Amino acid sequence: MPSAPDVLRARGLVKKYKRIQAVDGLDLTVGAGERVALLGPNGAGKTTTLLMLLGVVSPDAGSVEIKGHHLPRHRSEAAAHVGFAAGYLPLPERLRVGEFLRLFGQLYGLSDPKPAVELGLNRFGVAHLADAMGNELSSGQRTLIGIVKATMHRPSLLVLDEPTASLDPDVALRVRTGLNRLCADEGTALLVTSHNMIEVERMCERVVFISSGRVVADGRPAEVAARFGRDDLEGVFLHLAEEREGA
Repeated sequence: MPSAPDVLRARGLVKKYKRIQAVDGLDLTVGAGERVALLGPNGAGKTTTLLMLLGVVSPDAGSVEIKGHHLPRHRSEAAAHVGFAAGYLPLPERLRVGEFLRLFGQLYGLSDPKPAVELGLNRFGVAHLADAMGNELSSGQRTLIGIVKATMHRPSLLVLDEPTASLDPDVALRVRTGLNRLCADEGTALLVTSHNMIEVERMCERVVFISSGRVVADGRPAEVAARFGRDDLEGVFLHLAEEREGA
């Protein structure tokens, strides 16, 4: 059976800040409908890599393609296929949730955003928040609404930065359940960064560990753990963190 076409393809990414080599020849692909985690200890190069993949930062060398559109040359075309959500991104505080979601839907180019708003709120179990003011939302509710906002235009790739950080277990479960529905309904690919290895094992089918700006492991969670002689991804993460501290 042929493999799914790549939604995201990065080749030979290099980024240097003065004397610091943040990313050093990194390759990464995400196939259609694939759920991938980009992992590594602090200072490994995750944030810089993510910024290059989103077209926010230009690489010193290498290339990024999203659905065949090259960054940064075709940033607007590529952006139409990407959604991005993170718990730290602000939401409008003086508008009701339904109001600002419809507003963002119009910004995405939806002629009638109401069906997309209703679908997203129901998918993530937060339909009851449609009339809530932005400043009334808890941190977990903000995370869920942020993901709804990022998926209204049915992106081919959803990028999530620490989607379950500091969330109560019931809210984290709602995030995972909603993402599972999204992937099943729309065939959306996920690229997730997280420090919570248990959540990663529950959410992603493939993990990519980076260290010192390079990919050091790429595969299914159990396979990667076994390759490092560890029981789970947390063991791999701690091993790489200790290696970095001792370098």
